[in-house]
Amino acid sequence: MANKPSHLEPSPLGTKEYWETLYTTELHNHTLDTTDEGTIWFADSAAEDKILPFLAEQILDKQILGPETGAENCSFLDLGTGNGHLLFRLRGVGEDEEDEEEVKWTGRMLGVDYSAKSVEFARKLAEQKGLDEKDIAFQHWDILSSPPEDILQAEQTEGWDVVLDKGTFDAISLSDEVDAQGRRVCEGYKGRVMELVRRGGLFLVTSCNWTPAELRGWFEGEGFGVVGEIAYRRFRFGGEEGQTIASVCFRREE
Repeated sequence: MANKPSHLEPSPLGTKEYWETLYTTELHNHTLDTTDEGTIWFADSAAEDKILPFLAEQILDKQILGPETGAENCSFLDLGTGNGHLLFRLRGVGEDEEDEEEVKWTGRMLGVDYSAKSVEFARKLAEQKGLDEKDIAFQHWDILSSPPEDILQAEQTEGWDVVLDKGTFDAISLSDEVDAQGRRVCEGYKGRVMELVRRGGLFLVTSCNWTPAELRGWFEGEGFGVVGEIAYRRFRFGGEEGQTIASVCFRREE
């Protein structure tokens, strides 16, 4: 198990105010042009194009969640959902909806974000795409300030099959806030996430601030085992080889 990495320097990107302002702007832009659906995070690295087949391989081909869990009943929770784009892709709605090779996941989907403007934007896009809460639900909820049991009870679940994080831990890692124990809030993120993943379920985290080894350092062990990593295009700079983003999948031990 890797050692826990050092903290990042705080940044405005770690504040709720930054994201409220950003999604206020994206909402306004969408009002002016309904084809403008806002930022697709890590699009330059084709993250979603990699995430979707990875999940299909693990869940449908390898049956890592068990043979009883398939595309029709696998549940997803998207932490820091933003404009909801990743859930739209999983549902088979969007620019690639004509791609017959992509799996259309039809189980319960919930996207949460601590930015109220983000949730408002995601709901507006969902309505525009002809979706309602039975297809994908979006909720204003802060994983750092609200107990996990609140949302578990509200959703009447013991946890989701798959919990997704595409850049949320990055933002939390840039926050200078501290918890009741005086720790940077990113220190307590793993424990809160783990309560949201059902036993035997998956947590897939994608980051542009942390390497695969560093993500292992943050999450591996004490309840989370590594399932695998997603390979992205690699580059060489200054004699070192690396990739622009990292995605590591963990499984909650039963």
